[in-house]
Amino acid sequence: MKSLQGQLLIASTDLRDPNFFRTAVLIFRHEDEAAGLVLNRRLNATLRQVWKQVSDEPCRCEAPLHLGGPVDGPLMAIHSDPELSELEIVEGVHFSAGGENLAQLVKKAQPQAKFFVGYAGWGEGQLEREMDEGSWLTVPASAEHVFGDLDDLWQRVTREATSSALISTLKIKHVPKFPWMN
Repeated sequence: MKSLQGQLLIASTDLRDPNFFRTAVLIFRHEDEAAGLVLNRRLNATLRQVWKQVSDEPCRCEAPLHLGGPVDGPLMAIHSDPELSELEIVEGVHFSAGGENLAQLVKKAQPQAKFFVGYAGWGEGQLEREMDEGSWLTVPASAEHVFGDLDDLWQRVTREATSSALISTLKIKHVPKFPWMN
């Protein structure tokens, strides 16, 4: 299977696993195994509240913390600063988990930075099996998906994925930007 890095996995309506019910997951690594971050699970905690577990440096950043998935892991961030990037996921969206990079992101108080605890992980072949079972839909991720409004993200990307699949199935060659205006 082609790498899904840079794709959004959208939980199908049939996926009832409470860890992924109505989620959009940004895949940041996909080789034999896959790893991603659930974008639309905000926690009732801020970065400032957990920062002392990461660094001795002060933190004035009140950014909300997100639950990246059910697998324990280090504090991670997705952001738009290429200088602090450990991996570019898609154009304009970077990943960092190293302490120094996170400290610099916090100091900059960058508005396009989201911080995560935990991640979603799949062993070799597991994600492919789940996709074959129909548990996930995919759409290419964009900075707008990642940094935009997350409240209705699952609904928006589900519409995108199903519209794209319908257009492909029906072999429609061109869809106007605003088809309802025809």
